[in-house]
Amino acid sequence: MKLPFAESYKIKVVESIRRSTRGEREEWIKNAKYNLFNLKSDQVFIDLLTDSGTGAMSDKQWAALMEGDESYAGASSYYRLKDAIHDITGFEYFLPTHQGRAAENVLFSTLVKEGDIIPGNSHFDTTKGHIEFRKAHAVDCTIDEAFHTELDHPFKGNIDLEKLENVLKKYPRKQVPMIIVTVTCNTSGGQPVSIENMRGVRKLADKYGIPVFFDSARFAENAYFIKLREEEFKDKTIREIVREMFSYADGMTMSSKKDAIVNMGGFIGFRHKEHFEAATMYNILFEGFITYGGMSGRDMNALAQGLYEGTGFHYLETRINQVAYLGKQLRDYGIPVQYPFGGHAIFVDAKRFLPNIPKEQYIAQTLAVELYIEGGVRAVEIGTLLADRDPDTRENRYPELELVRLAIPRRVYTNNHMDYVAAALINVYDRRDKITKGLRIVKEAPILRHFTVELEKI
Repeated sequence: MKLPFAESYKIKVVESIRRSTRGEREEWIKNAKYNLFNLKSDQVFIDLLTDSGTGAMSDKQWAALMEGDESYAGASSYYRLKDAIHDITGFEYFLPTHQGRAAENVLFSTLVKEGDIIPGNSHFDTTKGHIEFRKAHAVDCTIDEAFHTELDHPFKGNIDLEKLENVLKKYPRKQVPMIIVTVTCNTSGGQPVSIENMRGVRKLADKYGIPVFFDSARFAENAYFIKLREEEFKDKTIREIVREMFSYADGMTMSSKKDAIVNMGGFIGFRHKEHFEAATMYNILFEGFITYGGMSGRDMNALAQGLYEGTGFHYLETRINQVAYLGKQLRDYGIPVQYPFGGHAIFVDAKRFLPNIPKEQYIAQTLAVELYIEGGVRAVEIGTLLADRDPDTRENRYPELELVRLAIPRRVYTNNHMDYVAAALINVYDRRDKITKGLRIVKEAPILRHFTVELEKI
């Protein structure tokens, strides 16, 4: 008999969770103004809102916490993290920050000004938010295949090189401060970017004299897909692939709450000393001194250890197989999802799931609310709410993909939990024809509205 696949870890500590009643959930989500961010954690049975900061740290990470050096300047924990970042990414210079959006804030304060153009592959919400807050513009250059959820393409996160070059031709060099490559590409469904595509981006960047920065929250998951899907790298280790990936970048931002499996932390990596030195002023201003940024010494220790664990093949195999385990159940039942399955989440195609809801009524948010009511499963909308309004016209932006993301925390849930999630979504799918009305906005913020928006049922 062939030995079945088994997780690459065993459970040492557990946390109790409570199943609620449907009546309770209907009342809770109404009081939360139909915004799942407003729910209390104890009102949620299985929490797939995000994989950011929600993973379970290992025994070695908890041990590293106890060795944290809390010196204000020059802590040994800083140098431990510096060595780990250099070893894994190859970047010699780095600045610690408290999380990924803080890294973006420091980097974009350094490089981005009003009127600038920042091309990339489906910039995520905080990235676009930081760009538009500075009255600059994000230009999506993702390949068209990414927007066809049933199409089987191995690297739907790729940048369309023709689209990118058209942008670089159109605008003067001084107006394009950087190209952003997001690995994996969250907004298009946690989809990977190939090394071949990174090389193409690097070639264009060199041709036009533009630096390249990677949004690297899930770089290790991206490397895993490269190993499985890109022939040239099938015999390379994950860390060898990671070094190859970052060799095509001038720098990186990192939300370490994803692939480094910590609850808080981030950093910016730099290849060039001048970029590092220019950013230090903003890091001191916004985060803290350059040898701790927004992090305690114990958190830097846990992050350093997490970078090594997060780039282990067997850990990644376990993690990504669990995502696929959920995706296969949904797809086998006929539920439309982004395919191939992403690295950190399953993305449900809400337009095809709820065809009777008009786009003006926030299709994906409606589906996410129905899933919560059905089973206490909290997911997140990656659609019109997240896309925000056009900063110039203030009209809703309707993205090509209207998705509900089921983001799976690392080393937290078992496959039994995935079975429960699948059953809850299947139940909603079976009654989808009865869901004919969506939601309307009652109150919203001018930017990044999806975090605090208030809605009501139509």
